Amino acid sequence: MLPIYVIGAGGIVNDAHLPAYKLAGYTVAGIVDRDREKAAALAGKFGIPTVYDTIEQMVAAAPAKAVYDVALPATALLPVLELLPDKATVLLQKPMGNNLEEAKDILAVTRRKQMLAGVNFQLRYAPYIKAAREMIAAGKIGLLCDIEVNINVYTPWHLWSFLFESPRVEILYHSIHYVDLVRSFFGNPVGVFAKTVKHPSMPQLASVRSNIIMDYGNWLRANIITNHNHNFGLHGQHAYVKFEGTKGVIKATLGSLINYPEGIPDKFEYVIAEEGEPAVWNTLDIRGSWFPHAFIGTMEQMMLAAQGIIEKPDNSVEDAIHTMEAVELAYQ
Repeated sequence: MLPIYVIGAGGIVNDAHLPAYKLAGYTVAGIVDRDREKAAALAGKFGIPTVYDTIEQMVAAAPAKAVYDVALPATALLPVLELLPDKATVLLQKPMGNNLEEAKDILAVTRRKQMLAGVNFQLRYAPYIKAAREMIAAGKIGLLCDIEVNINVYTPWHLWSFLFESPRVEILYHSIHYVDLVRSFFGNPVGVFAKTVKHPSMPQLASVRSNIIMDYGNWLRANIITNHNHNFGLHGQHAYVKFEGTKGVIKATLGSLINYPEGIPDKFEYVIAEEGEPAVWNTLDIRGSWFPHAFIGTMEQMMLAAQGIIEKPDNSVEDAIHTMEAVELAYQ
């Protein structure tokens, strides 16, 4: 496996990136952040041998075969890409820019510099999503015809102060995961109908609730409903992805979103209809969760592609641009 060089030492690196790489047995060779103390603290916690003062210093020390994990806000992606070497392998934090125009610029830079670049749309690699995908591919629930995401939780937005300055919040920074997830099953939609709104208790944020319908014609339904301001205890909170087919249903509870950041256990439930028999719901024990385990998947794709084991990463910028296109349609 190639050594990983992490650019950024924020909360997501501490909570997800580095724990995931430790679980996977990946080697993190260095880290850099404009706040050197934060980078040094993570280096000590996760056994990273080198803390760099600048990105340029990191690039000068890194071998040609390495993976740069760029865990920075969207506004920083373009300037950082210019600092990285041509033909580098790069995993970018989502979103791929603040809007479609920036996403196209990012794509253009990675093409010009002949980079092997991917985006950290990791929900598609969460253990319960992988289990659902395997069951669907095996035909267990028949023909998949319906995907529903329903999130009704209380999200402590104050943990991400930069979002209070962003003109786009809920879809760009959260529901984008679900848009990408639906695309990974159904492909690109022919259209998107959406409305994203504010909440009286959180007027400083651009939006915290969304309804999104991804249009796949008359035979497929893809519906995303999110409310991040259900601050009335855990009883009424829920977060799930439901896959419905012609012969059965899979429902995955996203426990990490409920009572965030502590979370609750995930739950994987399914029913497979048998002719003449009553529907019986079953549960399947799934090891791992969205955080941090899904982050193994995005990095694994970059590793496999960089080593020539697969032609291109499933989460490549060439694919991610279509998620950004769908998100842009949601804001129209």
